[in-house]
Amino acid sequence: MSVRRRTNPAKTENCVLVGECVKHLKSLPDESVDLVFADPPYNLQLSKQLLRPNNTRVDGVDDSWDQFASFADYDAFSKAWLAECRRVLKPNGALWVIGSYHNIFRLGATLQDLGFWILNDVVWRKTNPMPNFRGRRFTNAHETLIWASKDQGARYTFNYESLKATNDDLQMRSDWLFPICSGPERLKDDTGRKAHPTQKPEALLSRVILASTAQGDTVLDPFFGTGTTGAAAKRLGRKWIGIEQDADYAKAAKERIAAVKKLPPSSLETMRSKRAEPRVPFGTLIELGILKPGAAIFDGRKRYRAEVKADGTVALPGFQGSIHRVGADVQGKSACNGWTFWHFEQRGKLRPIDDLRQKAKFQLGLVPNTLAVAAE
Repeated sequence: MSVRRRTNPAKTENCVLVGECVKHLKSLPDESVDLVFADPPYNLQLSKQLLRPNNTRVDGVDDSWDQFASFADYDAFSKAWLAECRRVLKPNGALWVIGSYHNIFRLGATLQDLGFWILNDVVWRKTNPMPNFRGRRFTNAHETLIWASKDQGARYTFNYESLKATNDDLQMRSDWLFPICSGPERLKDDTGRKAHPTQKPEALLSRVILASTAQGDTVLDPFFGTGTTGAAAKRLGRKWIGIEQDADYAKAAKERIAAVKKLPPSSLETMRSKRAEPRVPFGTLIELGILKPGAAIFDGRKRYRAEVKADGTVALPGFQGSIHRVGADVQGKSACNGWTFWHFEQRGKLRPIDDLRQKAKFQLGLVPNTLAVAAE
């Protein structure tokens, strides 16, 4: 039985592998990358030249790499590269794939067939889309990205708090507004024409990478083109691997990425996710002496006063249980986050007991001192 040789991961980091994507994917080690971003051929099925009303030719995508004999051929190709991407992803890794109405639904079905778990579809709304010159359809003003984890139970990275802060403290939505790549960002060849017909804006890739990776993670792009993924990854302190079959595109990508300056690590720190923080039960506050049995805690408006018990429960007339259960019961609700509902009094002001949890984490050596709160 032949043994398939795998490339040493260190030899592929921050490199462009020139050649057919499935072949190079097969050479990468199992579970060696944190994120895949894929911008595969769209299989546009263009049958003839597209002309503007003045009969000038539209510079569309008519390259051989975007042409497939049938849907079956496209599906077989998609299954081959997606299966290899799933193999090289770490257990908690994730994949983003972008496409148009020509291919994204076929890719979504293949992702599910292979065992990926779809987390979101994101609509990239283009502020400056190409108009529909024939006037026979709606202007195609968006593309769709699918975000999927390797498995249903994977603990994928999602920097929720950072994205919310970026969006003026509102949850980041699944419709993203960016212009198409143009102006100085658009790479040109020696003749002044677009170096690549489907170059994506770096802002789009930056959001994807910031949303779903941490500093030092490795991002793989099996359809590297002129290197937008690598440029964004390098700037944001991530390692990258690019696979590109066209030598001219690969050359342009290498030159482009070489000119990118990496941001200082201190400027790349993302907001710490509460879900990623170590768990500290309410009872630990009592065990550490941060709250003492008999202490009083209140809701934010002092409508309810509960007493802390030695066993880690809280009680008020008619109710005794966990901070979450009692908080829900007094409000007549099915659930409650007791850490934010209940407050302690300090110097005449009410503060959520979640502040005390941060102090407990500091005493246990789980967080830096900057997150600790004096409770005396």
